[in-house]
Amino acid sequence: MRVLLIAGGWSDEREVSLSGAKGIHNALLELGHEVDLLDPAQDFSNLMARANKADFAFINLHGSPGEDGLIQAMLNRTSCPYQGSGPESSFLTLNKAATKTIFDANSILSPKWELICAAEGCNGIEKLTPPVFIKPNSGGSSLGMTFAQNAQDMQSGIEKVFSMGDSALVEEYIKGIEVTCAILGDEPLPLILITPPDKAQFFDYNSKYALDGAEEVCPAPIEEKLTDKIKEITLKAHTLLGLSGYSRADFIISNGEPYILEVNTLPGMTPTSLVPRAAKAAGYSFSKLIEKLIELGLSRQK
Repeated sequence: MRVLLIAGGWSDEREVSLSGAKGIHNALLELGHEVDLLDPAQDFSNLMARANKADFAFINLHGSPGEDGLIQAMLNRTSCPYQGSGPESSFLTLNKAATKTIFDANSILSPKWELICAAEGCNGIEKLTPPVFIKPNSGGSSLGMTFAQNAQDMQSGIEKVFSMGDSALVEEYIKGIEVTCAILGDEPLPLILITPPDKAQFFDYNSKYALDGAEEVCPAPIEEKLTDKIKEITLKAHTLLGLSGYSRADFIISNGEPYILEVNTLPGMTPTSLVPRAAKAAGYSFSKLIEKLIELGLSRQK
């Protein structure tokens, strides 16, 4: 097949996208496909024309465009199928506050939260007190995140997010261990236990992508009953959000209870990324994982 590999883009996660695209490109060649690389930041105007010449599009974008559903919406106007979720569910899931609203409405346990907007009269802190995490409401890879331990930290963390042009999600700090669970098709993959390096306060950008970053153990050494519960919650969230193909949910486990943090619709695909690691534990080589995602994308179109 002729595969249009879409990577790069204009978000703060551009370099992560391009890094992951190298491995995907090699895997596609290994599978016998012809690859055409498109960077929306350099050739956005020709996206639809080039998609119409392709048999399949593989999207490896993070943030906007990609995780916000824009590229998927444009591809839906062409004859080209693609892997992963469609535009509506992608847009919904990228917005952390919208996702948490759905979790709350469906009895999925998540840390307490509030949305702080930059509009005049909307940025007062009322519900939560430190320690808290402050995140861009629509960002990823832990970019712009602050672990605020006092009121001054909160103010500077919120201002940092505002300077990025986003609203701030303030989230209750829950002490515990972090795990992640991916869905491939409609099956949960083995859990991964994540232990950030001692120098990191949390699973930050460097911990996620540096070769000397967090320690990741897969399958996670967690009792079977709790593992099954986390897999069940992950699949429930995947279904409620209308996701397709694959996704990855992050959790904090505290006192035996799993709290879901967020869901990723286009998980990272670098050599150190979590979904390829979980897929490997389930018996998928990297190229087989790419092949499976293409199969799922083609199946959805049919």
